[in-house]
Amino acid sequence: MPITIRDIGEIELINRLKRFMRSDQINDDVAEIKALNKNLLVNTDLLVEEIHFSEKISNAQDIGWKSIAVNASDLICSGSENITSFTVGLVLPPNTHWEWVENLYIGMHKAMKVFGGEIIGGDCTAGDIKMIAITAFGEMNQPRLHRGNALPGDYIVSTGFHGLSRLGLALLTSEKLPSEVKLSPSLISRAIKAHKRPQAAIEALRALNASRPDSTMLRAAGTDSSDGLLQSVKGICESSNCQAVLLKDALPKDPEWPKDLNWNKWLLNGGEDYQMILSLPQNWAKALLKKLKSARIIGFIKKGRPVVLWDNSEEIKVEKLSLFQHF
Repeated sequence: MPITIRDIGEIELINRLKRFMRSDQINDDVAEIKALNKNLLVNTDLLVEEIHFSEKISNAQDIGWKSIAVNASDLICSGSENITSFTVGLVLPPNTHWEWVENLYIGMHKAMKVFGGEIIGGDCTAGDIKMIAITAFGEMNQPRLHRGNALPGDYIVSTGFHGLSRLGLALLTSEKLPSEVKLSPSLISRAIKAHKRPQAAIEALRALNASRPDSTMLRAAGTDSSDGLLQSVKGICESSNCQAVLLKDALPKDPEWPKDLNWNKWLLNGGEDYQMILSLPQNWAKALLKKLKSARIIGFIKKGRPVVLWDNSEEIKVEKLSLFQHF
């Protein structure tokens, strides 16, 4: 029987497509364009109704904000401080209300006021379901954060908490929680906001650049945690051909995150947190923690096959926990 995309899944699909592109072209979420005066980073993300967003839990402005934020995140977490522009492709059922489209763009413009850039074009067509394709352009700055830049001895740093967006999704959809615990109203509010209005880590990037010690080389590995904290660390390991060790007592948890260990699976694998995951020289990592209060050293890089281990040497397996699967 013919193999379908559903059979192989997203990661294998990407791996099979690599042979049609130059080496390392899609080891990151952005492409690099060499311009005359300034190199550019380019990123495209596609949001599909009932896969990446649902009007049952998010309004049009939320969806517009998110469509910009997820693209900005890939550029920012690759080192771009200056996002210049976006193109927007829309697929819309003919019965879509104009007000929905207007609010979608209002949400986009609100996000661009925070992350930068402007809409410079796009395309639209009719279809059975709503789809939003965003291409983002940003200037390439130094350090160029790349998954392949990690070295043994580096510290692994998360610039913020994880699991909040996954919790927000569960609360909005009345999904069963990992265990029965009482959640504080403030944690509930932060979780729902994290899911509906994700924040790309522009302030974290500025803090990273401002904190580098003068004696430290301009080398850092980085990615965003849109696919989950654990998947992001694993991606750095695979691109850098090294091994990561995570510290069980240093996971980047919200102060009010439930202490029940069953909740760690959402923290590690929930996705859509859009924090920076960095592999840094140790003195740079320590300096960043002084500059950015939300940053945490969560582990370290060492030689070895590209897997992620706990500090007791147990291998950590990636779990697929999102309600919205690509294939």
